[in-house]
Amino acid sequence: MRVLLLGGGGREHALALGLVEDPAVEALLAAPGNPGIAGVAELRQVDPADPAAVAGLAVEVGADLVVIGPEAPLVAGVADAVRAKGVPVFGPSAAAARLEGSKTFAKEIMTAAGVPTARAYTCTDAESVGRALDEFGTPYVVKNDGLAAGKGVVVTDDRDVALRHAQECGRVVIEEYLSGPEVSLFVVTDGEAALPLLPAQDFKRAGDGDAGPNTGGMGAYAPLPWAPPGLVDEVLADVVHPTLAEMRRRGTPFAGLLYVGLALTAAGPRVIEFNARFGDPETQVVLALLETPLGGLLHAAATGTLAAHPPLRWRDGAAVTVVVAAEGYPATPRTGDVITGADHPGVIHAGTARRAADGALLSAGGRVLCGTATGPDLTAARDAAYALVRGIELAGSHHRTDIAATAIDGRITVPD
Repeated sequence: MRVLLLGGGGREHALALGLVEDPAVEALLAAPGNPGIAGVAELRQVDPADPAAVAGLAVEVGADLVVIGPEAPLVAGVADAVRAKGVPVFGPSAAAARLEGSKTFAKEIMTAAGVPTARAYTCTDAESVGRALDEFGTPYVVKNDGLAAGKGVVVTDDRDVALRHAQECGRVVIEEYLSGPEVSLFVVTDGEAALPLLPAQDFKRAGDGDAGPNTGGMGAYAPLPWAPPGLVDEVLADVVHPTLAEMRRRGTPFAGLLYVGLALTAAGPRVIEFNARFGDPETQVVLALLETPLGGLLHAAATGTLAAHPPLRWRDGAAVTVVVAAEGYPATPRTGDVITGADHPGVIHAGTARRAADGALLSAGGRVLCGTATGPDLTAARDAAYALVRGIELAGSHHRTDIAATAIDGRITVPD
């Protein structure tokens, strides 16, 4: 199987590592890729969000499967253009990707499907924003209605900050705050059948103790020793299958990766958000524990044969990833700094580039690298991940020092 992978971030590097481990994948190409992905795949230059260009490349390279990593190409209709060429693609249509592309649309789907989620209002002017903030109170939750690269959400007790974010975004969804530990659940689906992956937990805030602004994610771990038994089955029954059924009813079936962001509240699991692709950095830890060949799994979802796929197999133990971010991230990250120590197994490239003059590795984004490691338990995996991070040198970089700490210490409680 010849696979074309779209994207160039940490999620795509993790996907690339998983795909090349599959004996059925005889060739892996990536566009545009990154220096880490270049170690396992042939890189091609293409705009991942250009439907015609991607479809043309898929035909040119004889792809048997196209895997779309980021959200922007999905919302732009890249999956539709590739399917129109007769090439199987892992990723939803543009119509189905609206589950991520519009938070208002996602709320409409959840309401129609009876999915448990926060009450919310879509607001486009200062008056409606003020009314919504008054009704829900603090902490205020204000979300950009459209794509925002993981940084469109503000959760704050400061009304001025909430108002400013709403004004900057223009169209926002304001919702009640959901109190409880958060869970990320990936579900591979062909539109009808659905196979859940291991639940993970992501760390969105920039600083230790969940301080500072929201980011695209500063680390993650899996599995979740504190998760209630039966959680995944409950979410499949109450969230995933009703959502898939509603999408089919509307004539826009969702096939690809449905990301379910959850809060485990005193009233039970509630959906915070849907995404239409693998999450970053949760992908790094979930795929590190997946024993089932990844290419075959994604191909089954892309070809509507997921119901016949064997049950998923998982490696024992745990996985932890820690993000190394550039100075200034998430506001205005500094780029172009030389990186050393990134050539160890387990270091995932998220925002890197090669200097043309001498091939030096440079920072080229906000989240630059991830130290990803597995171990027999969370403590061992965490120690190994931080050992990787300590070996990376990047001027001005920062990382959280508390990834997975509360889970290891038993300080996470699910409300009764």
